[in-house]
Amino acid sequence: MSTIHLQFGSTQVPLSKSIMNRVPAIGPALVVVAALGLAGCSQEKVEVKDIVRPVKVVEIAKANDTRELSYSGSVRARTEMNLGFRINGKITERLVDIGQRVKPGDVLARIDPADYALSVKSAEASLEAAERQVETTGLARRRAEQLFAKTFASKSQLEQATLSYDQAVATRNSARSSLDQAKNQVLYTDLKADRDGIVTSVTADVGQVVGSGTPVVTVAVDGEKEVLIAVPEMDIAQFKPGKNVKASFWSDDALTLDGKVREVAGSADQQSRTFAVRVSLPNNPRVLLGMTANIEASAANNSSQSVSIPLSALAQKEGQQIVWTVDRNGETVHARPIKVAEFTADGVHVAEGLNPGDVVVAAGTQFMTENLKVKLTGDAVQQSASADDDGDAAKRVR
Repeated sequence: MSTIHLQFGSTQVPLSKSIMNRVPAIGPALVVVAALGLAGCSQEKVEVKDIVRPVKVVEIAKANDTRELSYSGSVRARTEMNLGFRINGKITERLVDIGQRVKPGDVLARIDPADYALSVKSAEASLEAAERQVETTGLARRRAEQLFAKTFASKSQLEQATLSYDQAVATRNSARSSLDQAKNQVLYTDLKADRDGIVTSVTADVGQVVGSGTPVVTVAVDGEKEVLIAVPEMDIAQFKPGKNVKASFWSDDALTLDGKVREVAGSADQQSRTFAVRVSLPNNPRVLLGMTANIEASAANNSSQSVSIPLSALAQKEGQQIVWTVDRNGETVHARPIKVAEFTADGVHVAEGLNPGDVVVAAGTQFMTENLKVKLTGDAVQQSASADDDGDAAKRVR
C-alpha cells in the first residue's frame, strides 16, 4: 500500500491511500488539522526575551554661579592716526607702503606745490610794495612834522600824514603774514609722520586730487595694543571699565594674556545693534596688529537658565513637552512634563520640571514607554547650563 506524506516544517506525517478513500469529504481536513497538531508538538519551544534598546542619559548638575562669556575680536593699536594733507591738491608722490615703519619727520606723500610756490612769490611782491608804501608815508609824516613845527602846516595835515603812515605799516604787517602763510602752505605739500608707528592702510594714491583733511595714510602708533570686540546688549551689562578678562590668540595657543576692559561704547551700533568694547593688553612682542584674539570673561549666571538639556532629550506626549527620566532604584523610565525657557545653540534651557540629580534620557526618546526597564552600565555624565554638546555629555545604558 502506497503512503502519502504531508510535510509540515521539518516534520513528515504519513497517510495511506486506503485511509484517504474511507474518510468522508470532511475527513481530509480533520486529518490535516491533526497533522498540524502533531507538527506543533514536535517543534521546540521558543524563549521570548525582552529587547532593551540602548539609550543615552545625562545627569542634571547644579547650575554654576557664574558663566563664561567669549567674544572674538582683532588686535589693533590703541592710537591710530588717519593722516591727510592740510591743503588741497593733486598727489604727485606716495613714498610709503602698507606695513612700512615710519618715524617722526618721514615724508609719506606729496602733492603738486606749483600753485603754492606762485602764492609765495605773489606774497613776496605784496610785501615789497607794502614796504615801499611805509617808506613813502614815513617821509610825508616827517615833512608834515617839520612844517607844523614852523607853523607852515596845520595840525590836521600832520594828523592825516601820521594816519597814512600807520595804515601803511599795518598793510606791511599783513603782507608779511600772508607771505608766512604762503610759505607754510608750500611746506604742507609734504605729508609727514609725527610719531613712530607702522602704516596700516593707504586710501589715496598718485594722481588723485584730495581735499584738506582727506585721509591718505593710516599709521598705527607704537605703544599699547588693544582688542576690539562687539558685545550684544544682553551681555553688555557684564562689561565695565576696569574688568579683568583673559585674552587668547588663534595663531598661538600657548599665548594667554591678562587684559582689562578700557572703554565701553555708550550706544549700540546702528546696524549690528552691538556695543564696541575695547580691551587693553600688556605689551608683548608676540602680539601683532591684526591678529585674531578671543576675549573670555566671567559673568553672573541667570537664575532663569538653571539647567540645560540636549535638544535630543526633548519629547512630546499628548501635546505637552516632556523628558524621560530614569529611576535609579527601579531602573525604569518615566515621563515628566517640563517648561522650556528657550532654545539655544547649546541645547534647551529648562525653566521648570528638572532638579539637580535627575537622570534624563538624552537620545532614543521615540522608543521610550512608561515604566520601560533599563539598566545603567555606568555613571551618567553631568549636564548643566554650561554644557555644549549632548554627544559628549552622555553615556549608553542597557
